[in-house]
Amino acid sequence: MQTPSEIELSVSEFVALLNQTLEYAYPSVVITGELANLRVSKGKWLYFDLKDEQSTVKFFGTVYMLPGPLEDGMLVRVRGVPRLHNLYGFSVNVMSIQPAGEGSIRKAADLLAHKLEAEGLFDPARKRNLPYPPERIGLITSGQSAAYADFIKILNARWGGVVVQLIDVQVQGEVAPQQIVGAIEQFNELQETPDVLVLIRGGGSAEDLAAFSTEQVTRAVAASRVPTLVAIGHEVDISLAELAADQRASTPSNAAELLTPDKRHELALTKDYRRSLTQLMQTRLQSGKTELKHASLQLSQIVSGLLKHGRTHLSGQLQLLSALSPTAVLARGYAIVRMDGKVVRSGNKLQKGNPLAIELVDSLLDATITSIEPKK
Repeated sequence: MQTPSEIELSVSEFVALLNQTLEYAYPSVVITGELANLRVSKGKWLYFDLKDEQSTVKFFGTVYMLPGPLEDGMLVRVRGVPRLHNLYGFSVNVMSIQPAGEGSIRKAADLLAHKLEAEGLFDPARKRNLPYPPERIGLITSGQSAAYADFIKILNARWGGVVVQLIDVQVQGEVAPQQIVGAIEQFNELQETPDVLVLIRGGGSAEDLAAFSTEQVTRAVAASRVPTLVAIGHEVDISLAELAADQRASTPSNAAELLTPDKRHELALTKDYRRSLTQLMQTRLQSGKTELKHASLQLSQIVSGLLKHGRTHLSGQLQLLSALSPTAVLARGYAIVRMDGKVVRSGNKLQKGNPLAIELVDSLLDATITSIEPKK
């Protein structure tokens, strides 16, 4: 017999009422436990249990919820929605999965590292050189973090004029991987992309740094068409995102040092170059003066020699010309005979009575032929 406080329900009504109650009281829950009975069905559906020393809870989701390879026995933290299925009973529908505890986080990272290394994501041959120094940096980190402050401080102290565009993300916790991947994609989709993407965060526990060893973040870094520089934690911390990046830095401060030269050092080098160049110019100028002086002396000697040779040659020509001059011939007792203004070279055509003009060295004579006798 039903009492007044009892509610009589059908099975489906009970399932619906219980799910409404769960949705109101526990819209989502986070459960930490040891992973057991992990299996994937049809390459898509994910089934596993979480257990502790006293209890076991079933979970259901898709393989897209996996942060990377997992194994039974690992400690994981799962966010999900509790539901009572009308056919398969109670389970928690998975929203996200994260390894929990340093051992499990390290184990998950090792499993993922072997998988990605086999795919060639860490191959040094695929890594690109970073521009040095870059003009524009795309920075992905928490804008309120010490890592951000250190990076900007070192960057500005070393080299001015670099434009830094920040996308502020959470760098740890459940939403961190999704935000980091979104920031990488956002920078890559810009019409004018930055010269380099820099992903940084400060030190912390293995759980704090776990987001940077997830499969989605590591693959996003490897797939970026903009060259990447990743610096996570302290010098001893190495995340998978760093292994996939084009270059790794040991700390956020070291990232700034790798990207830019030290302007004080560069100024000192410039002064040294200027001093060396001045010395070289002075040496070359002095050498040039010496060479010019030597060349001038040689040229003077050559010109003097040419002038002397020219004078000697001219003197000889003048002597020859003087010897061949008609005046010189006349001076030796010869005369020039002309008739009708033409020089008479033969008497064959002369006749008695022809008028002649006779030129001596110092006189001109007029004469008339009275007789002609051939030379014997």
